[in-house]
Amino acid sequence: MEATSSDRHDHTTRADRPAADRLADDVALLRRLQDAVLVEAGAGDVLEVVRDLLAAVEGAGADHVRLAAATDHLAADQLEQVARALTVHFHLVNLAESRHRVRVLREGGDARDSALQEAATDPWPALGREGEPVDPGIFERLRIHPVLTAHPTEARRRAVAAALRRIGHQLDRHDDPLRGPAEQQVALRRLQEELEVLWRTAHLRTTRPTPYDEVRTAMAVFDDTLLRLVPRLYRSAELAAGVAEPGTAPPVVAPFVRFGSWIGGDRDGNPFVTAEVTRQTLGIQAEQALRVLAAAVERVGRTLTLDAASTPPSRALRDALAAASVADPAAAAEIAVGSPDEPHRQLLLHAARRVQATRRGEVERAYRDPGELLADLRLAQESLAAAGAHRAAYGELQHLVWQVETFGFHLAELEVRQHSAVHAAVLAELLGQVEDVGDPVAAARDAVLLDRLATDGWPEHVEARSEKAQEVLNTLRVVAWAQERWGERSCGRYVVSFSQQPGDLVAVRALARLAVGERPLRLDVVPLFETGDDLRRCTEVLDGWWELSSTRRWASSVDHRVEVMVGYSDSSKDVGPVSATLGLYDAQARLAAWAGRRGVELTLFHGRGGSLGRGGGPVHRAILAQPPGSVDLRFKVTEQGEVVFARYGDVTIGQRHLERVTAAVLRAATSGNEERTAAAAARYDDLARRLDEASHAAYRALVDVPGFADVVALSSPLEEIGELRMGSRPVRRSGADVGRDLADLRAIPWVFAWSQTRANVPGWFGLGSALAAVGDVALLREAAREWPLLGALLEVAEMSLAKSDRRLAERFLALGGSEEVTRRVLDEMDLTRRWLLDVLDQDELLAREPGLARAVAMRTGYVDALSVVQLRALRELRAATDEASQAAWRRVLLVAVNGVAAGLQNTG
Repeated sequence: MEATSSDRHDHTTRADRPAADRLADDVALLRRLQDAVLVEAGAGDVLEVVRDLLAAVEGAGADHVRLAAATDHLAADQLEQVARALTVHFHLVNLAESRHRVRVLREGGDARDSALQEAATDPWPALGREGEPVDPGIFERLRIHPVLTAHPTEARRRAVAAALRRIGHQLDRHDDPLRGPAEQQVALRRLQEELEVLWRTAHLRTTRPTPYDEVRTAMAVFDDTLLRLVPRLYRSAELAAGVAEPGTAPPVVAPFVRFGSWIGGDRDGNPFVTAEVTRQTLGIQAEQALRVLAAAVERVGRTLTLDAASTPPSRALRDALAAASVADPAAAAEIAVGSPDEPHRQLLLHAARRVQATRRGEVERAYRDPGELLADLRLAQESLAAAGAHRAAYGELQHLVWQVETFGFHLAELEVRQHSAVHAAVLAELLGQVEDVGDPVAAARDAVLLDRLATDGWPEHVEARSEKAQEVLNTLRVVAWAQERWGERSCGRYVVSFSQQPGDLVAVRALARLAVGERPLRLDVVPLFETGDDLRRCTEVLDGWWELSSTRRWASSVDHRVEVMVGYSDSSKDVGPVSATLGLYDAQARLAAWAGRRGVELTLFHGRGGSLGRGGGPVHRAILAQPPGSVDLRFKVTEQGEVVFARYGDVTIGQRHLERVTAAVLRAATSGNEERTAAAAARYDDLARRLDEASHAAYRALVDVPGFADVVALSSPLEEIGELRMGSRPVRRSGADVGRDLADLRAIPWVFAWSQTRANVPGWFGLGSALAAVGDVALLREAAREWPLLGALLEVAEMSLAKSDRRLAERFLALGGSEEVTRRVLDEMDLTRRWLLDVLDQDELLAREPGLARAVAMRTGYVDALSVVQLRALRELRAATDEASQAAWRRVLLVAVNGVAAGLQNTG
């Protein structure tokens, strides 16, 4: 501990220091403690190698000769320890930054650090005209709908994440100015203890997580953050709506957030997600929701110790207590003894018992649905308010009401996703049993035939004979069961991947008719348009689908509310980031126009990822760049992998993220914003066409190089990513070792692999050719200022290039053995960087984002060092001939991949 005794802070002076310095203090403290742990563990030689590596990357640029000298002589086991030490450092830096953001938000910002102003600034004043509050009525129409997915981009093990949470807790204790020197010393001791645990914890998963593991991971996010975040968000919205003193009157803000999930429901490409997994997932979610609600109702109820003399209950509340005493006399007697003459408390304690009964499946005492629980809570509110206890009525009790309204008994709205080709194969099997169908394969895509089956039903003799067909039908039966058990909101959306024709959409309803007959089933089919061609044809497909009688009947039953999903991952992989961005904008504009013609209330579901090549970047800025009419107060988006924990790992950070998203959605719907966006899109329509053509040509010239997919696999850890066991889903669609096709590579590992090569191709490739083809710097600068879409595109490219490294990318690409691919990537990288800086009128990347630039710079040296380790491991692994050597170098590679992912953060 002697090495750390000087790390005790003078909290009085520390609080007065610039925010950036306080972050640097935390990072320095953690690094010194980590160094001490390494020495104590007998890994002092590892520490020396790490220092040599960092010395080689300090200053203006990495000294690759020194980097090689520091690593080339090390054996695999030594290099694995070096990679592990660097990875631990990244985790600690990320933790320090996360805590720092929370500190800045809580303190209201630091005027001496302009980079933190956006994070600290209240997001709500961006709405409407300056000085005017938000119209409360707008919240009735507003809907913010994050959907958690299990897409495998979070490289950390849960054990590592748990250790980091404990370290963060000890940092909070150490940083608390109210604690004395003795307590701070205890916190330092516990910090070093937890760092030792982290160092000795295996960073690689030994088994692939099951879908159930993924569900439990998501439950921790709800438990730790989301359930607590929602009431705080709504209180913040009340202040924005001009409520002078929230919590003293009925709320003016309707609950506008809904959480969805694909975890346990997304079976597209994941054979491990079955109907039984989906059924169990629904049960796990309900158990979580009811457990939390039971505790919350009990907790709030026990605070309502207002006696009947000071706060007389309403007649309705007295009647409710009388009815409860008849329904459950033993409980009523016990509650009356423990809460004498406290009627409001008694009602909520009865409600808590009924929630527990619902959780246990005790039908006689259970609530039939969340509406019944809400009725009891509102009855208590109205009685309290009538007696003059307004704060008790609309304080914590209102928080509880908001939680029930938001999460119900189901927690998150579980969605099913399946590939259209799976439905077509099952329908072909089933239609083969129907006379006069002709070719069952062609009939499986015949929208008119499928519409008739969905409407009139199937012949009685048709049945599922294959395991695949039984599984598809059982999934639909589980959806029907869930709605009977937990209500329509629990599970009712069915996303169809690769929706390419009307038959792909009506197929789900036809299969549902065979699965459940005429039993009640609310089934909202959500088409997913992903590739460039599918996005261009999206409204044509919807027109054909809308004309079908089964579609019109369903649309009438849901007040013509339609959801359409657009995919960012495959579209970018298909046509490149620039064309994908422009194509997505065009598709969304046409979808909004289609909805207007059809009288549809359209919700666009954005399949964004965390990476810069999958629609990542600041979500609130991307919202403001959407086409006019495409948001219309509704925003639904996927949240996956490392993004879930980055945005929702802390209540304060999660609240601010959702505040910014909400404010952006409200602002995007204003007439002024829509008029500006429309005018800019019209003004720069020709520019968009030229950018699209040039970028698409450059991108296709790259990916059409013969053997391109094999080159990517050889020059990156693409194949090895699957061995990180980040998720239950397989990494790619086929098992070919050579002759890979671009379509065979899943979009997420594709982006993840490119980030590891330090080229980050999916985030920027083709932009340089596009800007150069236009050639008019003045025009491009004007467009970057006035056209939000181009501004957002340049922002993503700038961040992506800032996390790239040309020299390291060249060394990785050389492993692929294709001089043409290497030349095209590096030439386009140079061209893009040059033109991007010119258009942005900057000398360096991120010059206008000093906070972001500092965060990247703080990691760059460590990431470069780990990339060199990864290069050595890739070379040795490719050359190894015996299994022992292969296994040893594969471990080095995977630890390095894990560390680079932690260092770059938005990798997949």
